[in-house]
Amino acid sequence: MNVQSYPSKLLETAVEEFSKFPGIGRRSALRLVLHLLRQDIEDVDSFTRAITDLGHNVKYCRVCNNISDTDTCGICSSPHRDAGLICVVESIKEVMMIESTHQFNGLYHVLGGVISPMEGIGPADLSIEKLVDRVNQGGVREVIMALSATTEGDTTNFYIFKKLKDKPVLFSTLARGVAFGDELEFTDEVTLGRAILNRVKFDASIPD
Repeated sequence: MNVQSYPSKLLETAVEEFSKFPGIGRRSALRLVLHLLRQDIEDVDSFTRAITDLGHNVKYCRVCNNISDTDTCGICSSPHRDAGLICVVESIKEVMMIESTHQFNGLYHVLGGVISPMEGIGPADLSIEKLVDRVNQGGVREVIMALSATTEGDTTNFYIFKKLKDKPVLFSTLARGVAFGDELEFTDEVTLGRAILNRVKFDASIPD
């Protein structure tokens, strides 16, 4: 059967929705939809409820922008975390990655992206001012920039450094165990953990 010839409009609509996911073409979407059709209706209902609940009920932490079920995420509200350390990341994926290394016990700040003029993303599109406000509130002794080792990541590092350089905080970045040009998303846990533990002062890492 031609993948474009659907015996059911409902099937076609479902395939169109699945194919909107990153990396999912129409053929892969069709396989996923057909898999769902082979499941018990209770399992299908459970799947759709999970997606609906995610869309309607997920929250973003009012402190760090991490995904949460409550207004303040479990990391920010934990009395066992070191509130003097803030690790700045691009997205929620990096929070999950760093947490999996078990090498960091501070808090996070999710920027929501990196500065990328080619994609029309400027400083105002990110939660940079919210980070500055957190530092201005006091109690922060170190800001760790855990962004991908790319031109966009380094540009964002330097922009935030300029915003915070007059504040009484240490500004550090990941050790270059993460090679330049590497996306943090594809870095293994061991390398990432070592990069956090061996972080360096930021102004010592700016290339000449």
